[in-house]
Amino acid sequence: MTNRISQCFEKAASQNRAVLGVFVTAGDPDAQTSAALLDSLVENGADFIELGMPFSDPMADGPAIQAASIRAIKAGMTLQKTLDMAASFRQRHPDTPLILMGYFNPIYIYGRDAFISAANKAGVDGLIIVDLPPEEDVELCDAAREAGLSFIRLVTPTTLGDRLPVVIKKAGGFVYYVAIAGITGTKSAATDSIRSAFTRLREETDLPAVAGFGIRSAEQASEVAAIADGVVVGSALVQKIEDAVSSGDDTKLIADVGTFCASLSAAMQRK
Repeated sequence: MTNRISQCFEKAASQNRAVLGVFVTAGDPDAQTSAALLDSLVENGADFIELGMPFSDPMADGPAIQAASIRAIKAGMTLQKTLDMAASFRQRHPDTPLILMGYFNPIYIYGRDAFISAANKAGVDGLIIVDLPPEEDVELCDAAREAGLSFIRLVTPTTLGDRLPVVIKKAGGFVYYVAIAGITGTKSAATDSIRSAFTRLREETDLPAVAGFGIRSAEQASEVAAIADGVVVGSALVQKIEDAVSSGDDTKLIADVGTFCASLSAAMQRK
């Protein structure tokens, strides 16, 4: 299953562009609209999807994604329904990498082995679990890797010293560089610091490396695409969903998010 991820990066490299990853919360603002949004994102150039597993206490996330989790939970989204959404997505989009992103608590409650089995059956390619450091690999990482799921590691500005080899030792799929120190959606990433970080990352791993957290516009995404193998946009896109939800027009919601995604996709092309 990791082939979808590697093929995604290989295709983009052959086209002299960075990969575009987008984050949305499963079930935001409701299950039907959320599924339509996923289709729109793929149609408008998203190379891979990070599908957020709604959680009541998303500690690494800023106000926009916190609000998205709350909307999804209030609309009835559960981890099982997120897995069902993933399976349905895979049927419609057989080649687009799909990564589940979130926190360990819902997985623990669901049951680790049951979750890994269900994720595999649904066609999930990888996991990003933000609150499981390498010291806790026995909780999920080891079993997920053995089952063929990529366990994607987050690397932060404070990880780049002696800690880096420990964090990326069991990384799979790609390495995700968190371009700001803090929660999602509250600051803008600095291009100079990203450039320095990627120099260090490429000394330690041959995996593709993407940058996310704090990338809020097509212009900024273009700058980062010149440095990174991929760019992930989450909070800025989720904020578009919230803004459109306020208008009560689902058609406008899907159109606005699609237009924003298309502008990000165009920004991935390197000059």
